[in-house]
Amino acid sequence: MIPAFPVYLFDVDGTLLDSAADICGAVREVLSTTRAAGLSEEFLRGYIGRHLVELFRDVLPEYTPLQIEELIAHYRRVYPARGHASTRLYPGVKEALASLGGRKSTATTKGTPTTRAVLEMFGLIEHFDHVQGTDGFPAKPEPDVILASLQALGARPEECLMVGDAPADMEAGRRAGVKICAVRYGYGRIEDLARYDPDFWIDDLRELGSTG
Repeated sequence: MIPAFPVYLFDVDGTLLDSAADICGAVREVLSTTRAAGLSEEFLRGYIGRHLVELFRDVLPEYTPLQIEELIAHYRRVYPARGHASTRLYPGVKEALASLGGRKSTATTKGTPTTRAVLEMFGLIEHFDHVQGTDGFPAKPEPDVILASLQALGARPEECLMVGDAPADMEAGRRAGVKICAVRYGYGRIEDLARYDPDFWIDDLRELGSTG
């Protein structure tokens, strides 16, 4: 059973939204003229939730920091241009957020403006007290985005549950001192999530509100 928490923080991609097709499609477009062209969606899914710099450095280790920044800038043009046409809400997300008590924020690797736009598009923005993306500070697994959300809400770590699908979410949560909840339906591998010994596991976001 999952107790009620005063504050919930949510990862976005792989937790609220099944956005892999758009994210991976944009990445593949960016890489289409490089020697890393043709990477599979399955491979790229493993990087969702991590900063793009990690992906591009791993697949193109010979690229300079300036070249990596150019790839990231290209992605930031391509991804929104897709209009999130292949992105879908996971089952029960809207119902779960509507029924769940406590204050809510995001803790995502997306930038805040992009996060807000996506939440508005999918009818979720009304359920959030704050929207926090990764803006000019280190991305998960660093705890910065979680700490920024807590600061904005005036909340303490012990009041918070971080919900995510990726190992980076779990590590960031542990480093921030919050409780962590792993979702089994996202992009992270179960065995990788289990290394962080999540406090809770769920198969459906509506399980969060089942006892609160």
